[in-house]
Amino acid sequence: MIAYVTVGADDIARARRFYSAFLPALGYRLDEVHGDLSYALPVRPGQSPNLPEFYVKSPFDGQPASVGNGAMIAFEARSQQQVRDLHAAALAAGGFDEGRPGFRDAYGPHFYVGYLRDPQGNKIALFSSDSNEPGRDG
Repeated sequence: MIAYVTVGADDIARARRFYSAFLPALGYRLDEVHGDLSYALPVRPGQSPNLPEFYVKSPFDGQPASVGNGAMIAFEARSQQQVRDLHAAALAAGGFDEGRPGFRDAYGPHFYVGYLRDPQGNKIALFSSDSNEPGRDG
């Protein structure tokens, strides 16, 4: 099981604007620790953490943050409409379009996805795969 995912950022305030434009709508709560960002799903008393958590941090080595070639973090939305709404919100908050929301021939008929780059250049996917919604072929 993946416990957490971390991406680097040189401008934490800019990253906060971007990620806070869509992660709270997916249920994530923001906690800032030592100037870095920690997004986690709420936990009821006595319950184990809902994993994975998502962190945005300045690199520990003091060097500029860089993106991983081929690396991507995907967040599941509740519906195709939410994918569209959150993709637009993330763009308005400083993100960059990497693929408008829609179906892709390479994926299953109900996999609806939009791609973004955060202000640092990390690739983010917002997707829904609800089989109760219209699919690619219908």
